[in-house]
Amino acid sequence: MIECQNIKYSYTPDRPILVDIDLKVPQGKVVALMGASGCGKTTLLRLLNGLIKPAKGSIIIDNTPIHNASQKELYAIRRRMGMLFQFGALFTDLDVFDNVAFPLRQHTKLSEQMIKDIVLMKLNAVGLRGAKHLFPSEISGGMSRRVALARAIALDPDIVFYDEPFAGLDPISMGVIAKLIKDLSKALGLTSILVSHDVHETFLIADEIYMLSNGRIIAHGTPQELTASTDPFVQQFILAKSEGPVAFHHKAKSISLDFNL
Repeated sequence: MIECQNIKYSYTPDRPILVDIDLKVPQGKVVALMGASGCGKTTLLRLLNGLIKPAKGSIIIDNTPIHNASQKELYAIRRRMGMLFQFGALFTDLDVFDNVAFPLRQHTKLSEQMIKDIVLMKLNAVGLRGAKHLFPSEISGGMSRRVALARAIALDPDIVFYDEPFAGLDPISMGVIAKLIKDLSKALGLTSILVSHDVHETFLIADEIYMLSNGRIIAHGTPQELTASTDPFVQQFILAKSEGPVAFHHKAKSISLDFNL
């Protein structure tokens, strides 16, 4: 469904963010992007949904190249994508029903009765049909994430991107969201790309995991393969070790130069 070849990207010429990224996402699978903060996971996610373009390399989604696609072509492929933003990103002035209905009203010409039926079906799938008239300020963080998931699948996409879906959630809510991602992906045949730091929940639901460090993919495999890996970075990340390849201090000049000593 998704294939990246030799992707390179940088915000400034002297600071590469992604280098030589090769990645394949099979159709209908849950694939996770993991790594320490600042390693380029979210930037890669933005490249995959066409928000930014790579400096070099190709990105093919279902045989459509998006790295050099026109705006019209990009909009067409995005119609087949759903996005679960970090912390949900719900419209605060709209209730739960209208948040989920928003993409249907923006991108289709369906009747309000048809939109109502679809919204209630999607809310029922995430267990929140009874909360349809509540506003974001009246629901919990876990419920907000579930509403955002209902909105992400409102247009029946082929691909759904998840940006830190477990961030800020309690253990029960994390378990609920993880189960929903896995169950909906399986039931709807979704191709899911997940960015997360949460090792436990991600390893439970991901079919494959790509680990990034310093803008490069340094490990790739199933959760079982990565758990058995002896790679120092993989071990430091999944076991939350304070000592390892990922240093505490960001690279800096001599301290004497900073303090003019």
